[in-house]
Amino acid sequence: MGVKVAKFGGSSLADAGQFRKVKAIIESDSARSYVVPSAPGKRSYTDDKVTDMLYHCASLVELGEAFSEPFDSIVERFIDIAFELELKCDIRAELETVHARIASGEGADYAASRGEYLNGLLLADYLGVDFIDAAEVIFFDESGAFDAEKTQDAMHARLKRHERAVVPGFYGSMPNGAIKTFSRGGSDISGAIVARGCGAEIYENWTDVSGLLMADPRVVKNPAPIEVVTYAELRELAYMGASVLHDEAIFPVRQACIPINVKNTNAPDEPGTMIVSDAGDGDPGTITGIAGKRGFTVIALEKDKMNAAIGFAADVLGVLRDYGVSIEHMPTGIDTLSVVVADNQLEGKRQKVIDGILARCEPDSLEIYDSMALLAVVGRGMVRRIGSSARIFSALAEAGVNIRMIDQGSSEMNIIVGVESEALNGAVNAIYQKLTRDER
Repeated sequence: MGVKVAKFGGSSLADAGQFRKVKAIIESDSARSYVVPSAPGKRSYTDDKVTDMLYHCASLVELGEAFSEPFDSIVERFIDIAFELELKCDIRAELETVHARIASGEGADYAASRGEYLNGLLLADYLGVDFIDAAEVIFFDESGAFDAEKTQDAMHARLKRHERAVVPGFYGSMPNGAIKTFSRGGSDISGAIVARGCGAEIYENWTDVSGLLMADPRVVKNPAPIEVVTYAELRELAYMGASVLHDEAIFPVRQACIPINVKNTNAPDEPGTMIVSDAGDGDPGTITGIAGKRGFTVIALEKDKMNAAIGFAADVLGVLRDYGVSIEHMPTGIDTLSVVVADNQLEGKRQKVIDGILARCEPDSLEIYDSMALLAVVGRGMVRRIGSSARIFSALAEAGVNIRMIDQGSSEMNIIVGVESEALNGAVNAIYQKLTRDER
């Protein structure tokens, strides 16, 4: 049996009761050798995440204000866990050190990282395994960029010396020893780094849901779970707004061909979702998921004999490059070209971009479509079924959704449709209901 790395999110370690669930999960499989914890999350809807409270403490110090009251709430969270679980580690002394260093102006990165650090100490004590400070095995360079090569060497060497260990997530260290955090959600990245460092058979990402869903449950009622998804499909869905793993968490394990299993701490027997490098072509017509997001503008150009006008598209892109605007998609026709741009890319320069295109490209017409949304239907099985696109478009037609743009990737793994923002939820529902009904 190979080694498994188990990363647990904040909701999985929010209190002593959740710690007990985590211990039961770890002890149920001896292959779970390395554990990566997040900071304690919310215990209820009205609760605060410890990381948010730590950021707040650091911001108060910057303003020259007292932070004893919010820090006392943090102390209470950790002391309660240690007391209920009858732990031996001197967590109060650790908290006093954290308080002193935050008060001295150590900074937001140090403050925020302590949630994972302190939770890691408690979990290592509770599990009876070694504790490895992430600052000693995860490194950033002088510019603050993650140093993958140095980290891999250090992580691999350290883990070889520990049969079982807890490595807190979310942070590492700079060359001068200062604490540096990943972006929010970065414990997913840490888990992937540990998995790569030990050559894990599988990277388990434990959270409060039983894997990934085919659509946003806030939009589609009771969407079906995704049993298997490829890294490529996951990236497409994440890009289109699906709430999945932190983007950067995919790459360390993808490089090492380590599958990810997203599982539910509160329902550990459910299979969850497997994220793999290659799952074959899938069943003909099968979709993996549907996702969409708002906040786009479409610049639609028309010019007679555009196909014969050498460099027309290059000129359009040149204007966008000159103003530092990146594009999302660029569907074309014989005499038409549309550029899809995120709204935030055009802030403060929208008119300059339009004027630049008119001056350099001299289109016969230029139209702007605001308040656009993009919807992606993703599935490795779509390429093998005739009429996949027809089913999608007929679903939209039946729902009365006007299609503004269509773009299909060269891999034929995804079809992207542009619709008006207010029609997005209805479009997602219509496509989901039709495609899943057809597959039953």
